[in-house]
Amino acid sequence: MIRISIDEIKRDFLRYLERVEAGETLVILRAGKPVAEMKPTVPEEITSRPFGLCAGEFIVPDDFDEPLPENIISEFEN
Repeated sequence: MIRISIDEIKRDFLRYLERVEAGETLVILRAGKPVAEMKPTVPEEITSRPFGLCAGEFIVPDDFDEPLPENIISEFEN
């Protein structure tokens, strides 16, 4: 862990940010006392949803792809 004053981090923030991105943790000090910790985040693991997740929970009606009634179409167009 690197201890660094607020003034130091203000002077060259990008350099310290690169160190955090490389895996280091910074403890930020004000008047010699720790006030914050800056550390790398853990990337969230993105997983795809399983196929058929909601199988059987609803039924697609037979007329699903039929043209809409005129009154509904006019509501969208007006």
